[in-house]
Amino acid sequence: MVACILIPGFELRAALRERPRLATRAAALAPLPGSDPLVGPVTAAAEAAGVRPGMRLGEALAMCPSLELVEQDPAEAGQAWEGIVRRLEDEGFAIEPVGVGCLYFETRGVERLYGGVAGVLERALAALGSSWDARAGAAERKFAALAAASVARPGQALVVEGERPTDFLAPLPLSLLPLDETRYAELEGLGVQTVGQLASLPGPAVAERLGQDGRRAWSLARGGDKRRVRPRRPPVEIAERLEFGEAVGNELTLRRALGTLVERTLGRPDRADRAVRKVVLSARLVGGGSWRRSLTLREPTAEKERLRVALGPKLAELPAPVTAIGLELVELAEWTGQQLELVRPEGASAGARLKEGLRQARASAGAGAVCTVVEVAPWSRIPERRALLVPRD
Repeated sequence: MVACILIPGFELRAALRERPRLATRAAALAPLPGSDPLVGPVTAAAEAAGVRPGMRLGEALAMCPSLELVEQDPAEAGQAWEGIVRRLEDEGFAIEPVGVGCLYFETRGVERLYGGVAGVLERALAALGSSWDARAGAAERKFAALAAASVARPGQALVVEGERPTDFLAPLPLSLLPLDETRYAELEGLGVQTVGQLASLPGPAVAERLGQDGRRAWSLARGGDKRRVRPRRPPVEIAERLEFGEAVGNELTLRRALGTLVERTLGRPDRADRAVRKVVLSARLVGGGSWRRSLTLREPTAEKERLRVALGPKLAELPAPVTAIGLELVELAEWTGQQLELVRPEGASAGARLKEGLRQARASAGAGAVCTVVEVAPWSRIPERRALLVPRD
């Protein structure tokens, strides 16, 4: 079976670890500078006052004048989430993270070790501890497992039995489906308020009215497809950090600090002379919170100057002076150098470039970033049924 671990509002919980007093008060995650003024996850007290995630900032403050805004801390959230994933991997689970606060894993390989599916979920929740209020769900398909974890109470594990989980999904609200707010309102105006009501509609009619997103939501409402879990590769642990005695906002000073970080990171012996494919640049802001940017290199490299040139423009995106700056090597290439050939076979160069481009796309956007179109029913009158997108190996 497929198991799902869900921690709602993970970014807010991670940001409140340094300010635990706000956990019992009306608080919400503030929007990032330069983004739409929409509040993020909210505490239980703020939700009781009428504040909802995704609400406009002015409307939220009018609804709850005592609402306290918590600055986002993406670096702390990323580190906390990585720690959670590694704790589960230490317990023997092959994890597929799909975002901060949500992950999947297969239970088949560890059921005998922990005494069945229920024992596996209990072991996973125990590994996370009670501070995160994690929920767990398990089913034969991914979406059903996610739905089970969404309706479970904090610290509870819910198992959906049976090959077809449509009976379990039928009474659940439409908010579980990946649709825009306008689509929710449109469906509610048509009298469709539950997952089961959407699943009972004809698929071609849903695709014609709501498009590709509606067609996918309709497929999920009927249980979704049986996509297997794709466990991640354990990331490398190569990181360096510089602390400043006082806040620094001068770009020249930051560029010199970045050059020092690049030299230290590339000089680490555990890199084993491998080229760098993906890096993460982070900083601690002076007013609290953090800043984090990732960069996937077009061509893996171990040259200091190329890394400095690639990461330099990211420093201009800093929203405030910083008190610390860090650099982390997230993904390394498998090779330490390139062996050139005197005479290369025809097409070998293009094939090598295509493989390298595929690795780059996967490092940047995930395993499903590059897909192959496979015809399954070319005779169908519905375009969405004629072909499927399959992740390219």
